[in-house]
Amino acid sequence: MNKDKLVDMVSTKLGSTKAEAERAINAILDEITSSLSNGEEVSLTGFGAFMVSSRKARAGVNPRTGEKIQIAAVKVPKFRAGKNLKEAVR
Repeated sequence: MNKDKLVDMVSTKLGSTKAEAERAINAILDEITSSLSNGEEVSLTGFGAFMVSSRKARAGVNPRTGEKIQIAAVKVPKFRAGKNLKEAVR
């Protein structure tokens, strides 16, 4: 499923227009993104939790040239599925 299909399904379920559904989905995604960029965890009970994880700097190898390179430390988003989501997927 992509975002367009999600917008269609949400608008159908809510009986609203596609524009309203898209605004709602965009608002949710924007708030999750904003919270994560501030280092906060976003927890949706029963669904899961979004969090920020840090990866340490490390040494790597360029597979094309065999040259050793330094890979910088980064922060990455992570998602941990909640109980209800895990059960629904089984």
